[in-house]
Amino acid sequence: MENKIYKRKVVDDIIKYLETDNVVVLHGARQVGKTHILYWLKEYLEKNGSSTYYIDLEDSRMTKMIDLGVQEFIAHLKEEGLRAHGKNKVYVFIDEIQYLNNPSEFLKLIADHHKNIKLIVSGSSSFEIKSKFKDSLVGRTVNFEIFNLSFEEFLLFKEYYFDKSQKITEMKTNELKSLFKSYVLYGGYPKIALTEEIDLKSKYLQQIIDTYVKKDIRDLAQVKDIEKFNKLTEVLASQSGQMLNIAELSNTCRIAKQTIEKYLFILENTYIIKLVKPFYKNIRSELFKTPKVFFYDSGLVQMLWLRTLQKEIIGPVFETSVYGELVKKYGRENIYYWRTKDKKEIDFILKDKERITPIEVKINFGKAHLRNIKYFTENYQNDKFYVVGLEGEKKGENILYPWEL
Repeated sequence: MENKIYKRKVVDDIIKYLETDNVVVLHGARQVGKTHILYWLKEYLEKNGSSTYYIDLEDSRMTKMIDLGVQEFIAHLKEEGLRAHGKNKVYVFIDEIQYLNNPSEFLKLIADHHKNIKLIVSGSSSFEIKSKFKDSLVGRTVNFEIFNLSFEEFLLFKEYYFDKSQKITEMKTNELKSLFKSYVLYGGYPKIALTEEIDLKSKYLQQIIDTYVKKDIRDLAQVKDIEKFNKLTEVLASQSGQMLNIAELSNTCRIAKQTIEKYLFILENTYIIKLVKPFYKNIRSELFKTPKVFFYDSGLVQMLWLRTLQKEIIGPVFETSVYGELVKKYGRENIYYWRTKDKKEIDFILKDKERITPIEVKINFGKAHLRNIKYFTENYQNDKFYVVGLEGEKKGENILYPWEL
């Protein structure tokens, strides 16, 4: 681990639940920083005088101990000098909770019968956690999705000061453009952001890919032909931002449609991709119901698709990066795309409460065409829209840099 542990934005929301009886559960892909969040919270609680204990279930001894039952777990805490008494809680952090044989039963028993033990747990696979978490946990857990760094967090990790609420100079804008370009080209995994050497960034990203395939997909999806699966992930990366065509994927990768659907389900539930649904409201008959596929990390997309990190931003990679920004700010269930039968298309539709906002993404503002947005706003009686870009002349309040979203 790096010596300095940076505070992630989600921490402020998690802190609100530290005094409740809920088990706090962090979901997210490997290497997005879940362990660092646990360590930050551990330090925060210790500074406030609380007793804490950290368990990594990648240590098979710890997994075996907890699998023996709650009493064995309680006995272990006492052996470590940790005793919950009165109103004082013992905060226990458990990393990779999905490795337990029956995490649901363990969490339920602690939540119901040991109120002075507060559990904050993490898991790398939403799929495996959901398959092991039972209905008995309803009302006992509060869940947080952890993604790679947002650009705001990326700047924090770079120790670059930026106050979004203040008007900024042209020099500051150019610095932010350069930093966002780096963010797009190399992605938002914390370890990548903290590494300066490009060769090491590539190496670390490839390690994430290899570890992910080895530890998650092979186990979860019971992949029989790793080469075909690898081919599928590469093809999907080349199509990030495009409409999903399962029949075409089946032919290209020589994988049965049913198996492709299974792999897509696993990829989505391990936070590698998201199948983005089309938006429809009043003119439903115009719209396709086929989803688009998006990756969450632009660096990962390039390593899978192009086998190397690029020196210049490619359109689909920029769009993938903007998608990630929207997800982290507004939630992945609030982002759609729009396309009609006559192929009018808008990159993203943001549904924020009752407001719907069309968003067009172009690296260069000057290449954005507004006729589709005009058609959309006329048909949905909505006059708000955004064009998000990085280069060219920026005119009007509807034209934004990505950090202004």
